[in-house]
Amino acid sequence: MAYEATGRLHEIFDEQQVSEKFRKREFVLEVVDGQYPEHIKFQLVQDKTALIDSYKVGDEVKISFNLRGRGFNKNGQMLYFTNLEAWRIESGAGGGASAPQGGGNYQQAAPRAAAPAQNQNPNLRASAAPITSDDDNDLPF
Repeated sequence: MAYEATGRLHEIFDEQQVSEKFRKREFVLEVVDGQYPEHIKFQLVQDKTALIDSYKVGDEVKISFNLRGRGFNKNGQMLYFTNLEAWRIESGAGGGASAPQGGGNYQQAAPRAAAPAQNQNPNLRASAAPITSDDDNDLPF
């Protein structure tokens, strides 16, 4: 899955040699999403770790990234983790003001993100009947 986010570089970490065959470099992007900024950590892996070398903290950038998730078995228990794996960094000068959909600077690169109220997955449909009176629910408020 390919996505994009535009924001200001908040922190850049040193490259880490995780194993003999795997290296990564992490950075944090500050994205204004509504009233409060979000601090989102991305990672660059293998030959992509140098992509951030020409940028510094405070620079406005546009990140192209993939959403990655993996599971592993540790002591008989299945554990899962998710990473935002960046594969392109571009100067984002002026990019934040023209971001579509006003609220946040996240956008899905392909396929295009639909309006939040629309369900993109045709296999997931709301099938519950609407509640017609307050007597039909047991919520405490």
